[in-house]
Amino acid sequence: MILLALTGVLVLTVGGCVCVVWAARGGPRWVRAVAAVTLTAGQVVRSNRRRSMRSGDGGGDADG
Repeated sequence: MILLALTGVLVLTVGGCVCVVWAARGGPRWVRAVAAVTLTAGQVVRSNRRRSMRSGDGGGDADG
């Protein structure tokens, strides 16, 4: 079940990246919409990661 979920996330990620490239080359309206969602999701993930790294929650090894 977890493999199915991870495969789905991978497919959505690759599809979003393809739409970003296609939209940059002037794709149809739905491609530009998917690209906008993909780029927004990336910005949200980056801002959350920066926030967690500032608070000391992110990234490092738990053993110290």
